[in-house]
Amino acid sequence: MVHCFSMSSFTLLVTSAPFSEQNAYSAYRFALAAVETKHTVEGVFFYQDGTLNGSSLQLIPSNEFDLYKAWKGLADTYNVPLMVCVSAASKRGITSPEDAAENDTEHYSLTPPFESVGLGELAVLLKNSDRLIQF
Repeated sequence: MVHCFSMSSFTLLVTSAPFSEQNAYSAYRFALAAVETKHTVEGVFFYQDGTLNGSSLQLIPSNEFDLYKAWKGLADTYNVPLMVCVSAASKRGITSPEDAAENDTEHYSLTPPFESVGLGELAVLLKNSDRLIQF
């Protein structure tokens, strides 16, 4: 008897800031559990206040969980794309080096593996996923 187990693919939509609620942390824990159990996370899309998760300028006290570092580790270890909505992020002062250069500013806070993308990328993620889960 052969058993076929279908693995699910997920897109995660994170709309909460890393420090305001537990939602962003829950999204990270879900993503980690999914990839550790051989499911696929097509990508994590950070939108609205969730774009603050991508700021490399966060200074986390040593006795607190560093969610920024955890997201980077997830991306590096499991090749999970971390996509930050460019329009929502720029309103919150989160810019990539390319976006900063295009707008004649020298400062930026979005660095790899976080990437600056448009809403169209969310549509692509949804097309390639079985499920969308919002945090």
